[in-house]
Amino acid sequence: MEPLLLLHGALGSAATFDPLRSHESASWQPIAFDFPGHGDAPLEGAFSIAHFAHYALSFLEEQGIDQPVAIFGYSMGGYVALQMALLAPERMRCIATLGTQFDWTPETAAREVARLHPDRIAVRAPAFAATLAQRHRSQSWREVVHQTADLVHRLGHGEALGESDFRRVACPVYIGWGERDQMASREASEQVARWIPQGHFNMLASTPHPLEQVSVSALAHWLMRVLLA
Repeated sequence: MEPLLLLHGALGSAATFDPLRSHESASWQPIAFDFPGHGDAPLEGAFSIAHFAHYALSFLEEQGIDQPVAIFGYSMGGYVALQMALLAPERMRCIATLGTQFDWTPETAAREVARLHPDRIAVRAPAFAATLAQRHRSQSWREVVHQTADLVHRLGHGEALGESDFRRVACPVYIGWGERDQMASREASEQVARWIPQGHFNMLASTPHPLEQVSVSALAHWLMRVLLA
């Protein structure tokens, strides 16, 4: 079976892919890991897309995966996958993203940062806070939230990929956007798909942003269609 690298989103971990990894119709070898500071992985430097991309490329080397690889990146993981394609184009066979935010401005970053306050999360969403505490065992979930807020702020103030970057992505890229996604921008997703030379925009019907609410069977079918054809 072909390896499929799975890159998790912000505040996530490799465990968020467990339903997809165990789906009975999947005809791939799923490979997932925790980004630094997430799940069981210790924090190594500040959160950044470039840091996570270098870490993912090192992970591939450690696993002995030397052939071009197919990647599915959810949300932030999609952004990391595209950064990987710029750093090591020879390692990429194809990429699919879902729920990735591409519309980074100071205003959009500020809206996201406003949601990333540990005290507010603990009070307004105690069940989610408990999930985060269970998910991130290498360090305090509050620190994960703080680091993520800082990453988002920097994306909105100059660290985001731009048109010239997307135009240099050489492999096929399938930009997935959920019809019910209230975080990622459809307009920006379509624009990025146009900028990437082999870019394709796919809308997934009735699909929200949270990965836990996405139909596993529909997601697996889409990934097999676009990445493993």
